[in-house]
Amino acid sequence: MLLAVSFPGFAEEVAAQDSTQPGQLVLTGSLDGYYRYNFQHAGDAGHTNNLTSFTNTQNALGLGMASLKAEYTSGKTGAVVDLGWGPRAEDFSYNDHGTLASVKQAYLFYRVLPWLKMTAGKWFTPVGYEVPDAYNNRNYSMAYLFTYGPFFHTGIKADMHFSAQWEALAGICGPTDYTTASLTKPFLVVQLHRSSPDTRTQAYLNYLGGKELTGASVHQEDLVVSTLLSGQVSLGANVSVKTARSPGPGARSWWGTALYITYDPVDALGVTLRAEYFDDSGKLAGLGTRVGALTLSGNIHLGPLTLIPEIRMDQAAQPVFFGNKDQQLPSRKTTGTVLLAMVYHLTCHGKPGEPFKELR
Repeated sequence: MLLAVSFPGFAEEVAAQDSTQPGQLVLTGSLDGYYRYNFQHAGDAGHTNNLTSFTNTQNALGLGMASLKAEYTSGKTGAVVDLGWGPRAEDFSYNDHGTLASVKQAYLFYRVLPWLKMTAGKWFTPVGYEVPDAYNNRNYSMAYLFTYGPFFHTGIKADMHFSAQWEALAGICGPTDYTTASLTKPFLVVQLHRSSPDTRTQAYLNYLGGKELTGASVHQEDLVVSTLLSGQVSLGANVSVKTARSPGPGARSWWGTALYITYDPVDALGVTLRAEYFDDSGKLAGLGTRVGALTLSGNIHLGPLTLIPEIRMDQAAQPVFFGNKDQQLPSRKTTGTVLLAMVYHLTCHGKPGEPFKELR
């Protein structure tokens, strides 16, 4: 995912290999919650008309996730433990149970060469634009592409920094979205990253392929592009196609695209419009229809606290949303939702014998 994958500059990588430098610990904490109201809610039937991840309440305050991430780097080595508690963390690790559901990421890394870093453990997928941590997204509700794509991988990957403009990632991992699972045939995940000379435009070409536990062969191609048009306006785009071929039913697929337009008139205020289209006519995601959505989100920054007022409209080609009186079957092609999210985020860093310092 776009915000989950970042690479330091070449000079920083060289400095990171100096074993004489003291180790550094970076702590990141966050907490988010929200109020959500869907205008076509289904009364006492319990339908919230949410077909994407995480925001599954209706006319109530809901906890998103409390998160704590610790990253320690010393010389060429380092370790990251990223823990989360709450409905958002449980939905993210939906195949895990018990204490595993609270482990969003846990991995070790070793910088073999100035341009090569090896990582082993559980890590966020590089596929897609959005990430599970609310403070790294401009919209609080999630896109269809995030929901029906991969969440994370458990395996080994190599981050390669070839130049200021070219980087790559290659990894071998187990079944998608499983922290622990018997490995039948490994998945391959690859990313090629191109940056413009002025770094204002970034492009990520991603591929994920392998065989699921069900026996289906899965392939996903994904493209993410972001560009800074000015100091106030930026654009982002995501296009993705996924195909699964099973011995019995044959091939099924979905494809989708999302466009993000962001306007930040001042540091304390920003607006993001997300327009997305998701076609599951191939019935791979389980929707069985085409869905479009418009989401307008504000970002009001009050120090480490961000308020996100949001309005969202979803429209499908077939009835997939419930009306106020529906009990068993959906009868609506459209639905509207408003929410107000509160996201608190703080990062501190320090070295042995030194007090922690807050990072903005």
